[in-house]
Amino acid sequence: MKTALIVRHVEREGAAAYLTPMEAAGYRIERLNVAEPGAIDTCFLDPDLLVVMGGPMGVYERHLYPWIGPEIEKIAKRIERNRPTLGVCLGAQMVAAAMGAQVYRGPQAEVGFDAITLNGAATRSPLRHLHEVPVLHWHSDTFDLPRGAELLASTSGYPHQAFRRGANVLALQFHAEMGEDPRFEIWLDHFREDFGCCPQREAALRSDYAAHGPAAVAAGRAMVAQWLSEIEPCH
Repeated sequence: MKTALIVRHVEREGAAAYLTPMEAAGYRIERLNVAEPGAIDTCFLDPDLLVVMGGPMGVYERHLYPWIGPEIEKIAKRIERNRPTLGVCLGAQMVAAAMGAQVYRGPQAEVGFDAITLNGAATRSPLRHLHEVPVLHWHSDTFDLPRGAELLASTSGYPHQAFRRGANVLALQFHAEMGEDPRFEIWLDHFREDFGCCPQREAALRSDYAAHGPAAVAAGRAMVAQWLSEIEPCH
């Protein structure tokens, strides 16, 4: 059976709705919590699929999180071999860094549901399933487009929302995996700490999650299912 390793930087950010298409495609799910002792010694080349999830830390905070540098090096080696890799939010930023791009603070926090704008390439990519579908954004960092990457999507505040390199490397700044996961309440708890959320904003986010979440999840699952079906064999 094929294996998918999900790398988690905090427990509240797992693959969520993306698990369904992974399991349907025949992957056995394994999880790695990077904060656990010895976790970063795990080989990133062995799994058939690597999924790097989000977290509140920044790629540039290596002095606070000593595992960031080694993790990026492991992702880089995997990308060099064209091993199937999916990065989500912080994971997307790590993929960008592993490909030599700069990661830095953005102009403002982007938190809430909004549709992404697909470019011409994206309309023929797995991201076509997200056309005009509001998805959850929850970040304040961004990155330069890596050399050799194909830009797929943007928003007005963040032009680099998604990119791919060939068929096997996909990076998503947004969270189309979140929309029906009860851990969203934990995200709201941390929102107060990370972004200074007010009660009115928290209530609006909860309402939008209920209104837009199911459609976002359905589109996100379709996107990942198509991406997995298009992965090219590694030699």
